[in-house]
Amino acid sequence: MITRVKTIDPSTIQFSSDDIEDPQVHVTDPVTLSILKEAAKLLTEDQVIAIPTETVYGLASNALSPIAIKKIYSVKDRPSDNPLIVHVSSLKMLRSLLPPKENSNIGEIPLIYEQIIKNFWPGPLTILLPKSLLIPSEVTCDQSTVAMRFPSHPITRALISLCGFPLAAPSANASGRPSPTLASHVLMDLNGKISLIIDGGQCNHGVESTVFDAIGSQAPVILRPGGLTFESLRRMPGMENIRIYNKDFVDKKLEMVPTTPGMKYRHYSPNAQVILVDVCDKHKSHDIMKREIRQMGENGERAIGILATRTSYVTSNEENGKKNGKIISSDDHVFSNVKSNSRGTIKIIEYTLGDSTHPEQIAKELFKGLRYLDERNVDCIIVEGIPEKEEGLAIMNRLRKAASKIIGE
Repeated sequence: MITRVKTIDPSTIQFSSDDIEDPQVHVTDPVTLSILKEAAKLLTEDQVIAIPTETVYGLASNALSPIAIKKIYSVKDRPSDNPLIVHVSSLKMLRSLLPPKENSNIGEIPLIYEQIIKNFWPGPLTILLPKSLLIPSEVTCDQSTVAMRFPSHPITRALISLCGFPLAAPSANASGRPSPTLASHVLMDLNGKISLIIDGGQCNHGVESTVFDAIGSQAPVILRPGGLTFESLRRMPGMENIRIYNKDFVDKKLEMVPTTPGMKYRHYSPNAQVILVDVCDKHKSHDIMKREIRQMGENGERAIGILATRTSYVTSNEENGKKNGKIISSDDHVFSNVKSNSRGTIKIIEYTLGDSTHPEQIAKELFKGLRYLDERNVDCIIVEGIPEKEEGLAIMNRLRKAASKIIGE
């Protein structure tokens, strides 16, 4: 199979209003429309293709077709008990997929989600809802609930609208690998396995959606941290006691039969060994990372990747009575001169994830950085941990799953 990559400019896709009940899509560029129609045709024929979303690139297929769903599992080599997320382009479509109310052919969205949806959809939030008979059991792995999301990326929204059916779309990578945030990442993993990749540029968030359950026995709970922060959800009425799975509690039975992806299996791992330095103090963290570099050198490893943050601070001075500020960045390439006691040279490749005070920058670069270093055939990747605040919670969740060794306080 030949895999073609076709580029779409997301700015050529617009929506009639901010109303998400049944928004109408307008495509201003004929090339964009042609590519979207080609993609919709493939999806209607039960094919799988790769598409950009605001989180990561997704491997999309018709969420209502068991044949198409099975192809996702096959292409990704995904475990058959790892559920998928269903993506919709309107609340009207969402209701049509829920168990119907009495004397009606459409379902009702649980009231507890009303304000959550109003504030955070479209966006990087997945919610658990009751499953109807329309959703194949292959999507939910025979669970009674289904994970649903209304993405904000214009290409994804337009494509779902054009298809007229929802899309299942897990990350478009080989199972267990770092999630793809560029079309080139998808091509590296799935070249020859799918017919089309739509290139919409780098994904804005860089980590998968937050999965939130407000109807289960442990609700309200974040089952998987992601692009929408815990702090944002907790500010919502009635969410003061929201908990985070694997941080506030653990349920081994739930883990063995997960209701959502990202709970059971090791994920996000490059080929190189990943060592996570999970230490809050930045100076101490850097000292430990340098020690590990020296140890690796003594063990005969000659190519070491470093994923670290930088610290930016503002200096001020007064000139002609006016205060002027200048942003200074530190911590860039602080590991390049580390040497081991062994003979030979250690090759150190550093990738700066972003400003340590802006976790959203780090999230956007995380998987890209892991892949960048992996492509350079490093023996191991040493990663600097960050505080679990805002997007930091999702970042550390992904790093702990990717790491084969974690060094704590």
